[in-house]
Order: sequence, then structure tokens, then C-alpha cells
Amino acid sequence: MDGFDLAPLLTPEGWRLLESLPPYDPDQALALGESLRREGYSSALVAAALTQQRLRQRAASKFGPFAERMLFTSDTLEQATRLTVAAHHASRYARAGIQYVADLGCGIGGDALALASLCPRVLAVDGDEPTAALATVNLSPFPNTEVRCADALEVDLAAAGVDAVFADPARRSGGRRITDPERWSPPLGRVLALREQVAALGVKVAPGIDHALLPADAQVQWVSVDGEVVEAGIWCGPLAPEGPGRSALVLRSVGDGDPAAHVLSDPDCTDPTAPPAQVEPVTGVEDLGAVIHEPDGAAIRAGLVAHLAGRLDARPVGHRIAYLTGARPAGPELAPFVRSWRLVEVLPLHLKALRARVRDRGIGHLEIHSRGVEISPDALRASLRPRGDAGEVWLLTRIGPRGEGGRGRSPRGAVLVVEPLSRPEADAQAPAHASPPPARVQVRNDHPSP
Repeated sequence: MDGFDLAPLLTPEGWRLLESLPPYDPDQALALGESLRREGYSSALVAAALTQQRLRQRAASKFGPFAERMLFTSDTLEQATRLTVAAHHASRYARAGIQYVADLGCGIGGDALALASLCPRVLAVDGDEPTAALATVNLSPFPNTEVRCADALEVDLAAAGVDAVFADPARRSGGRRITDPERWSPPLGRVLALREQVAALGVKVAPGIDHALLPADAQVQWVSVDGEVVEAGIWCGPLAPEGPGRSALVLRSVGDGDPAAHVLSDPDCTDPTAPPAQVEPVTGVEDLGAVIHEPDGAAIRAGLVAHLAGRLDARPVGHRIAYLTGARPAGPELAPFVRSWRLVEVLPLHLKALRARVRDRGIGHLEIHSRGVEISPDALRASLRPRGDAGEVWLLTRIGPRGEGGRGRSPRGAVLVVEPLSRPEADAQAPAHASPPPARVQVRNDHPSP
């Protein structure tokens, strides 16, 4: 959906039609479209309105009920920050006493929306005219926000009087991800150079970014929401009161309220560019403990597996494998950062034997995880043809140090049959080292008609 497709909606008639539509139902979309065209609406307007309703439904997971009053395109929605995460971004600026923040590469305004709730003034900038138009609509309830269509790096920050910057470089082109940060728009190096003008700089980056490309004097934090790693953030100057290093922010839903926020960091890591520490794995199956832990993806990306292993008195099951094994479950202070299982059995990774196990035990519910082996859990599950009422959880992995497979080869794959351990009640409570909750983002849901 491009700017031309959006144009019919940016009229009083288009806005009224969009607001009158029922929640998107794919089974009824065709019939609804035909009905609207019979009522005299143009095909272009009907297509734009129905597409927008579909995107709003998708956006609900990021923006909650506020999505019902916003406008999106597929690409801008894909890259938009979730409102719960944007609230944590904005809290850094609020705690630093920032008065005027420039959101460079604002997209549809997800972060600017949160910033405008907590900071006195926000300048939202995007170089794409249709995207800037969307941001203008989405940010219209906030009189303290100005939206500009301009090249993010051409904004005269000193003349504007901003005292902080948030940047979200575009990391997609033609629907495909760009992995090289210097090919992002704008390039990461040029964004980081803005620190020469404004010390308070925050940059949203891809969670898979190479640690060696990070600024050594920044705090870099990886974020997961309910187990899904969604981004990393580079925080500089007064936006990083914890000092340089790497950390993981884990957000977990608790009932209908705001997600519980937990932060894990290694006090011994004060340089985010340093390679993550490594821990020697167990020597073989006989050294596996009674419990298997899988660190949260944000902790893994942040290079905190060794730190977790030390605090859990655990070791990796294999060389550079992010499954840890130990004798005890995680306590309440670490439970938010790991998923833990009780080890039941260890099986060789032999398809014929696994197929016989599934058949003989009547296993119809099979949850499969994989680390360190080149086997797709979905492909394996399909080849096993599970059927029956029983269920099992399998972890496909390698066990032991590198070179233990004979003649210098890697260890052979194994299947760890595990059972979930219930999380302690304290998992629902923020531990003593949890991050302070972000100030609540007050979003007024009263967009005027364009």
C-alpha cells in the first residue's frame, strides 16, 4: 500500500467510511467490499479502507486499542516499535530530563507517540512523504509534536534546539531485510556521528547486530516481549545512566496490565564490543544435570549466557550451545530470564528410532526445540507423523565439547526429552534488580478527521 493508495482515506469521506467499518473479518471482506461499491463508494476508496482495517487488526498486537485509530502500511507496521517497548524508550528520555527530542526516521510515529506522552516537545522526521503523512495523522492528538518530511540527517539539530535524538534507521528495502548496518537508511555510522552534536542519542537497531560494530562507550540493550526478541537499542550519554555494557530487557505479560519488566546485565562487561564470555560445556551425557535451562533470546543476543551459567551453577550442554544444565531450578531473581525443564531421558538423534517411539507411545502432541543441529523441528515433526493422545517435549542439540564426535568431528546430535518446570510464583513479580517501570504512556484516542 503506497501513498497513492492512502490518498482516498485522507479525506472527510474516506475517514468517515473507515471509522464506520466493522472489525476486519477475512471471510466477510469480499462481500463487504461489494456492498460498499453498490452504495456508491469508489473501488479505490473501498480497497484502501479494507486494507487499512486488515492492517489495524495486525497492528493490535503492537499498539493495542490505539491501532483502531491509526493508519499503517505493511512495511511501516513491520518496523514500528511496539507501544510497550516504546514506553521504555520514552522513559529513558524522561528520566534524563530531556525537553525536546528529535525522532529521526519516525515511520508511522510509534516511538514519537510514546515520547510525546512523556517529553515536553517532540520533532518527528521522516524522509518518505506518504509515511510522514501517516505520522501526521497518528500523532495529531499531540499538540507538542511537529512532523516534518525531510532527510533525517539534514535536520539542523542546533537550530531546532533539540537536546536529544532517537533514530530508527530503515532496515528493509523492497520487503527484504538489510543486514549490513552501513546500508541502512541512514547508515548506522552516520547516525552515531550525531553524538558530536547531541550527546543524548538512542538508536534502534536489529537484534542480530554484530557486537564488534557497537560503540564501546554505549549501553546496548536487547529487548524481548513474551519470549520474542524484537530489537536492540544503543543508548548514549545521559540516556545510559547504567554506563557502558550489554543488557537484556525481558517484558512478560501479566494478566491485563502492563508487562512486567526485568533487566539482566553482567557487571563485569563494561565494553559492549567485547566478545561474549564462553563456558566449557559438560563432557558428555553422564554429566547432564537434572534441569535444562534455555536462556531468553534477549539474554542470548546480549552475550549473557555465561553470566547466567555462573549464577545458575550450570554449564552448557555442548560447545557454544545456549542450553544450560544444572542441578536446580532458577530462583525468582533469574526465572524471568530462562525457561526451565526437568530432564527425563536422552535419546540418539536417529530418525527410525524416534519414529518408533512416537508410534509406540501414541505421541500426538510433540513440541520440538532445536539448537546446534541442522534439523528443522517442523520438518522432523512432519516426518514422524505424530498421532495419539500422549505428548512430549524434545530439545534437539549437541552434547559435549567440540571435537568429541570422533576424529575431530563435532559431537553427534541428541534428543533431550524434558518436562516443563512450573515457574515460581515470584516470576510474576519484579525482582529487586528489575528495571523501574516506564511512566505510563497516556495516549488520547481522539484523532480528528483529516
